Amino acid sequence: MDGIIQPSSYKPKAKWKTTILTADEVIRKRLLIDGDGAGDDRRINLLVKSFIKWCNSGSQEEGYSQYQRMLSTLSQCEFSMGKTLLVYDMNLREMENYEKIYKEIECSIAGAHEKIAECKKQILQAKRIRKNRQEYDALAKVIQHHPDRHETLKELEALGKELEHLSHIKESVEDKLELRRKQFHVLLSTIHELQQTLENDEKLSEVEEAQEASMETDPKP
Repeated sequence: MDGIIQPSSYKPKAKWKTTILTADEVIRKRLLIDGDGAGDDRRINLLVKSFIKWCNSGSQEEGYSQYQRMLSTLSQCEFSMGKTLLVYDMNLREMENYEKIYKEIECSIAGAHEKIAECKKQILQAKRIRKNRQEYDALAKVIQHHPDRHETLKELEALGKELEHLSHIKESVEDKLELRRKQFHVLLSTIHELQQTLENDEKLSEVEEAQEASMETDPKP
């Protein structure tokens, strides 16, 4: 019994190639060997010991007892291994499900980014439309304060006719003023001539009166 070689302490003499295992591989191998940590290593050790005892059994009863113990231990190991494989398969399905969910989330995030970009474009377009509408409303208010082009042309035509009428009136008034100026000049000339005639008549009257006076004062012969 003391000479039994334990599997955990067995070291082969052959040189094995060094293999670097990832964390997932280490965990997977550990689960396959130790199951869920319920002592599968101990069961395997017991199975090896039972097998050695069965090989070294001295009687048929002892051999049968060790054989039954080996079968029981094998059943436990098979059950634990089956449970471990089920857990492993479930974990694989969960990982696949998580990968699928992760891809769906990535697609949702990408779609959300596209929607955000589209919303930003729509907001900028709405702001541009609102600005143009405000400018249009302001321009419309300015235009409303000015008269219509047709009405403006009618007013300009009426003003042109009125200006032409006033020009005729001005010419008529100027003609009348010129006529009055000429008449006034003739009147002044007539008055001047009349005044000159009156002065000449006065002088003549004075001369005649002087002559008459001198004749009256002179004695007769």
